[in-house]
Amino acid sequence: MHQPIRSRKAIFGASGTAIAFIALLCGNITLAFGPWFVRMADVGPVAAGFWRLSLAAPLLLVLARATGSRPIAEAKGLWWVLIASGVLFAGDLGTWHVGIHHTKLANATLFGNCASLIYPIYGFAVARTWPSRTQGAALLLALVGAMVLMGRSAEVSPENLIGDLLCMIAGVLYAAYFIFMVRARATMQPLPALALSSIAAAPPLLLVALMLGERVMPGNWTPLIILALVSQVLGQGLMTYALGRLSPLVIGLALLIQPVVA
Repeated sequence: MHQPIRSRKAIFGASGTAIAFIALLCGNITLAFGPWFVRMADVGPVAAGFWRLSLAAPLLLVLARATGSRPIAEAKGLWWVLIASGVLFAGDLGTWHVGIHHTKLANATLFGNCASLIYPIYGFAVARTWPSRTQGAALLLALVGAMVLMGRSAEVSPENLIGDLLCMIAGVLYAAYFIFMVRARATMQPLPALALSSIAAAPPLLLVALMLGERVMPGNWTPLIILALVSQVLGQGLMTYALGRLSPLVIGLALLIQPVVA
């Protein structure tokens, strides 16, 4: 007897999930290098976040148009979602970048990705289900494993307290950003969604940088250009592609790749 032939929809669905998972892994690995470029930049930490978005947004718009997307048309009815996601992402970047300068890189990446716990919990709450024993064990083991693999790179001490707290706040804001971006991704392609969200996030960061008296104009553009390309266009672009295609639990577990790489 002939074996049943899988439908094209099932094949493409499985393939799409595999691609999304690969994008998720690559995105997290790429994002792990962001703190290095923030420290290398000769501008303030919040200003570095502003340039990360401002330099990346035009390229994201060009890429979106090149792939056939129409960002403004696709955003119809979703402006409040995109603006909210942008404000949350601005808060995430601002607090995280300041925290990076007040703690160790491993600490900053670990605490900055506490969304790895918050976002899956949100997913279970939306589904109105408790995590299974296997899911709970996977999340706990991944967290413990990430901390063990970092070894002595991370260090909780009074000296790092302010930076650690700021990075934890950033992680909470990052989880909230995910929630809004998933809503946008329900009807929008990843590139236009990320581009418009980045545009919404840039002005608040510039305003805060000026209020804090940070140096805004760089003398050396190289770290900021690399930060924009690596972290925002590539890293965040891959993450945005994966959002909505994978479960919150898988997204949360993958976030723990970043502290290990950092």
